Amino acid sequence: MPDDPVFLITGASSGIGAATARQAAQAGYRLVLTARREDELRTLADELGGEERALAIPTDVTEWEAQEAMVATTLEAFGRIDVAFANAGFGAARGFKKETPEHWHAMVLTNVLGAAYTIRATMDALVERQGHLLLTSSVAGRSAMKGSLYSSTKHAVTAMAESARLEFSDTGVRVTSIEPGMVDTPFFDDRPAGALHPDDIARAVMYAIGQPTHVDINEILVRPVSQPK
Repeated sequence: MPDDPVFLITGASSGIGAATARQAAQAGYRLVLTARREDELRTLADELGGEERALAIPTDVTEWEAQEAMVATTLEAFGRIDVAFANAGFGAARGFKKETPEHWHAMVLTNVLGAAYTIRATMDALVERQGHLLLTSSVAGRSAMKGSLYSSTKHAVTAMAESARLEFSDTGVRVTSIEPGMVDTPFFDDRPAGALHPDDIARAVMYAIGQPTHVDINEILVRPVSQPK
């Protein structure tokens, strides 16, 4: 239907973002799929119904103007944003002498500043719809991990979700921090034994947004049974 609710997802080209897009489409949402990988985005958008049901908008979340344009394109095409999922992010090897400074720089910008830009860019549209903001943090955003700058970025996202909740608290907008443990996504070069599937996290997202409007699920921590911490 032309007035179906609209679900915007950053980092939508694979993993948790793509799995969430598929489940949201099944639930009747129109989709706005954003990531840097244009070919994967367009393939997913075609799978989920093409331009009438799913927009593919290549976006680098570290660029403010790109996120402004992402939201403007969404509103021009669909007229609303009901759910915004700041999901874009990537990791790094543990150890403060691992990776390159350039990798660190890109990760911090994507995981932290990119999420903040998504909040800022979608804020007015979410307030108008009394919508729902979700951010992908991590189990690593709840307790420090040895030598992990990635963990530090996810601590920032966890704090950002609470800061956003407090700012949105009198607007009707709900805010949820999604905190996955080990998930079989492109984050890992080798699949962790017993890892969750992206669909497991997508179900948690859909659970949060499916609550009555007076219920705000602020945090969802999802671990594999076999993950000790």
